[in-house]
Amino acid sequence: MMEKLSWQWMAEYEAGLTQRFNRAGRRPAVLRLFRRISRLGDGVFWYVLMVALYLVRGPEALPVVLQMLIAGLSATLIYKWLKMKTLRPRPHQQFGSIHCLTAPLDRFSFPSGHTLHAVTFTLVATYYYPALALLLVPFTVAVAASRLVLGLHYPTDVIAGAVLGAAVAGLSFMVF
Repeated sequence: MMEKLSWQWMAEYEAGLTQRFNRAGRRPAVLRLFRRISRLGDGVFWYVLMVALYLVRGPEALPVVLQMLIAGLSATLIYKWLKMKTLRPRPHQQFGSIHCLTAPLDRFSFPSGHTLHAVTFTLVATYYYPALALLLVPFTVAVAASRLVLGLHYPTDVIAGAVLGAAVAGLSFMVF
């Protein structure tokens, strides 16, 4: 019961900021943009990146792609486990003023899996290919923002996803 109370307190604390982001998504052009970014962040962008790295760099990129795949799988296991342990409701489920502007991939909010994966993949890819930062860092920031604009996450969900993504990437460097 104490865990639920702390989530509720946090949700109320974050609701105003979450609502401000969410209001931006009520503009049709903004909504279309962030839905596309979110859809790409589902995995499509990262799979295309891995294939492109291999096509452009050949066998040299294989260890990087393998590291990205293993780090991504690890990130998936971590975020799914955390979502089932924390059971934090999504913002639109708790506040009528926050609208769900796209279908969520799962039921719970904490942490943001999109952000976790975006940070993980970006850190791994840019470690080996720093020039990719010009593309990947803005995209990662946009993915994180999309979670708030679309009413799917609170700021702490996104921050936790980013921190966990950095940790997963860091651990992957220790393993590889």
